[in-house]
Amino acid sequence: MSDTKKALFICLGNICRSPIAEAVFLKAINNAGVADRWEVDSAAIGSWHVGRNPDHRALATMKKHDLPYSNTARQIKKADFEHYDYIFGMDGENIADLKERAPNGGGKAKILLLGDFDPQQPGAIIRDPYYDNGSEGFEQCYVQCVRCCDGFLAKVAKGEI
Repeated sequence: MSDTKKALFICLGNICRSPIAEAVFLKAINNAGVADRWEVDSAAIGSWHVGRNPDHRALATMKKHDLPYSNTARQIKKADFEHYDYIFGMDGENIADLKERAPNGGGKAKILLLGDFDPQQPGAIIRDPYYDNGSEGFEQCYVQCVRCCDGFLAKVAKGEI
């Protein structure tokens, strides 16, 4: 389908924030009845965790919120900048890394800060909970991702992006 939109969620290792964002977005488009119009994935800036499942706390958070997830970590590649329409970074460092890795001319993808779509805190970063003790940071990540993904979808529906 030529009108399929493609979104890629990026964080440093693709085991905490970006898998949660991917799962949240998949649920949001499913709930909105537009899942057939989207291709969604997530990836990492770095290669440390390629082929691994998300962090056990991320998986527990997704399970708690009924977000099925079966992908494993992968690293972003140059082709992603041409394949995807939207590439979301979780923080300013992700955005800087994405812009640095983008092919000359930037590719077709719009590189966006996911937090810019948070109606409660526009421009907020999705803080990395990897080094936290416990799962509270993962729950906060989930809550932010819900607000941001819903905010992004509302802008898409209005034709604002």
